[in-house]
Amino acid sequence: MHLVDPLYLLALPALGAGVAAYVAIAVRRRRRGTAFASPALVPNVAPASPRWRRHLPLALYALALAALIVAVAKPTTTVAVPDERASIMLVTDVSGSMTATDVAPNRMRAARRAASRFVDDVPEQIRIGVMAFNQHPRTLQRPTRDRAEVHEALNRMRPSGGTATGEALKAALQVLRPPLKPGEEPAPAAIVLLSDGESVTGRDPVAVAHEAADEGVPIYTVALGTDEGTIEVRRRDGTTVTERVPPDPETLREIAEVSGGAAFTAEAADELGAVYERLGSQLGTREEERQVTVWFVGGALALLGLGAAVSLATMGRVI
Repeated sequence: MHLVDPLYLLALPALGAGVAAYVAIAVRRRRRGTAFASPALVPNVAPASPRWRRHLPLALYALALAALIVAVAKPTTTVAVPDERASIMLVTDVSGSMTATDVAPNRMRAARRAASRFVDDVPEQIRIGVMAFNQHPRTLQRPTRDRAEVHEALNRMRPSGGTATGEALKAALQVLRPPLKPGEEPAPAAIVLLSDGESVTGRDPVAVAHEAADEGVPIYTVALGTDEGTIEVRRRDGTTVTERVPPDPETLREIAEVSGGAAFTAEAADELGAVYERLGSQLGTREEERQVTVWFVGGALALLGLGAAVSLATMGRVI
């Protein structure tokens, strides 16, 4: 915490001098009172007084005045606030393997439900975009603060096709890092990648993660599903076979580490929700100076009220 106008603090020594003078006068009066009678006889010739308690209200008033002096100096403190330019791109795998039911009710619905909770928890100043990908990425919603539009985009995701993770990351990076004007600083941004399978086509996702690191865009990855996940695949001859669709956490972990993000494994919908809650608290904040003058004014008023109450209780009047 620091002060905008610290020169006002020069009034504090004057306040301290006043308190010292008050104490000196009180001591002098006490000595004069005891000079006319033996200390043993004072209780018989002088009424009882609240002694030190009669000084407590003035001490509280002095503290209140000190708080007001600090308030006039405009104290400020640094707080973390959401960056209104910050954007998060939700990049969700919608390949056919997302129909696996090892995460109830299935991977796709679990991811959509957790994403919705995440959208509701992220501060409204942060923009959120939605991208779905199989063998091709599709931007369903560019980053926006309109949460209704984001929810609608999430509800449009349908599973089908293969997996091209690198292509999706590249497309998300292009959305989050448009060309800048001369002298313009890039806005805080991050990618949240949800995927349950190995990338089978397109560019290398780890290479794209290196590009994201260079652009200052961390990638947070969530590996959906378990090794027991399976889907039913219909062949051209009309027969149906069961295929295993285990997640690929190793590649997702590498993507996260290379880009400066973090990797998570979510095997159930409730765990996935906790991952999103953590991400929502980590992304898109900046340091901002804020005045806290009101804190000191409030403290001064409280001290004044307390001093008046003590004065009434000990001496029957407000001094």
